[in-house]
Amino acid sequence: QPLFLVDGKNKKNAIKSLPNIFQLSIDNALKEIEACMNVGVNSFILFPAVENVLKNKTATYSYSQKNFYLKAIKEFKKKFPECCLISDVAMDPYSSDGHDGFVENGKIINDKTLPILAKMSLAQAEAGIDIIGPSDMMDGRVGYIREALDIKGFTETSIMSYTVKYASAFYGPFRDALDSAPKSGDKKTYQMNPANKREALVEAELEYAEGADFLMVKPATVYLDIIHELKQNFPIPIAAYHVSGEYAMLQAAAKNGWIDYNKCLDETLLSIHRAGADVIISYGSKDYA
Repeated sequence: QPLFLVDGKNKKNAIKSLPNIFQLSIDNALKEIEACMNVGVNSFILFPAVENVLKNKTATYSYSQKNFYLKAIKEFKKKFPECCLISDVAMDPYSSDGHDGFVENGKIINDKTLPILAKMSLAQAEAGIDIIGPSDMMDGRVGYIREALDIKGFTETSIMSYTVKYASAFYGPFRDALDSAPKSGDKKTYQMNPANKREALVEAELEYAEGADFLMVKPATVYLDIIHELKQNFPIPIAAYHVSGEYAMLQAAAKNGWIDYNKCLDETLLSIHRAGADVIISYGSKDYA
């Protein structure tokens, strides 16, 4: 179950484009984790909604000890040590440019991004995260992060790599939830072309070799063939992210009385599993459970 986190207390902010999903302060997120665990959902992927005043070009707040996201990880693990927490590693929630990588003269500079991602990952590992989730799509970041974690003794901290992340039109509600849309340009220079299937195998081969523990495909339902392809070719768990737009469509159609939400959610998640996903991330996880 994805959770959107905000700083403060007693906050539960509705997200207009994501029905029944909220931005939660740590106290309310703890209640939501408990409610999810009571129905059998024990794994959570965490995303921070950061105030603009805390953002800068180099995303320094991402590894600051004052970062509420790191405090949240500590609180969640303290109260629910048995839950599994997956992080988000990318510059966009913390970047004044709104991009996943470091921007210089209008371009994403891959190799200047990697040390920032490594600092972010180490800070999350120190806070107690179980699985690092690099969503940035920079080249070489899995190996770079793995080495940084191992040097500091975090050999048991896993990496769930956003390996095949397409430049999709289905991410709209997520960007509303985090106010993380790029300030200029788009993400097509580092996310994948939806028409390109072959590159998925190239990316997966690279990140498998670099030490990824899971390979993720994102989005899910319109890329079932890619999920299947990875499942056939790699001996590690394949994850699939049933993204915000995919979930929002089900909710919108159900609201209009056109479909049965629960039945269509069941069938959707079943199709993702049938394609080969060992792990499914969905905004409907709690509903399904």
